[in-house]
Amino acid sequence: MLYPPSLNRLIEALRCLPGVGARTAQRMAHHLLERNRDGGRRLAQRLAEAMDGIGNCARCRNFSDTELCSVCTNASRDASLLCVVEMPAAQVAIEQATGYRGRYFVLQGRLSPLDGLGPRELGLDLLTERLAEGEVGPEGPLVAGVEATAHYLAQLARQHGVRPSRLAHGVPLGGELEYIDRGTLAHAFGARQDAG
Repeated sequence: MLYPPSLNRLIEALRCLPGVGARTAQRMAHHLLERNRDGGRRLAQRLAEAMDGIGNCARCRNFSDTELCSVCTNASRDASLLCVVEMPAAQVAIEQATGYRGRYFVLQGRLSPLDGLGPRELGLDLLTERLAEGEVGPEGPLVAGVEATAHYLAQLARQHGVRPSRLAHGVPLGGELEYIDRGTLAHAFGARQDAG
């Protein structure tokens, strides 16, 4: 089918979203153009604002539109507790499912040398500095992630005299936390075990 170049570019741009193939991108583009141009303009504006205005917290690496995120600046959070998660969505899942009141460190990925993701890309130098400061208590951090990354993080924590723990009970090995139901996640969070 012959489309104007600008429509072809829109369809191709929509394909950058996870799970969106050529046909889905085409349906989305058609929907916006046929039925919701105002929604499309709002979407474009919000995307531009987010791409330009959202960075990473200088302390925990979570998404933030300020230098430090709201969790890192919240004085009521327990700074001696640290939960290390792979992605921001895992932090949201923990916040929604548990009563955790500590701080976080967001890796923004997992160790994957084949994909060029090593310790430096995951900000582990920043995590090492944080552990060396001595603010994290001997009973943290909680490591929530896949085996290779979790093992590396557990070793790093032990080097700084901190005993790491892992989620337990009902969380599948390598499972994505944001897709685990709240009850299972809350139980796993409360029954965490020493990290291996």
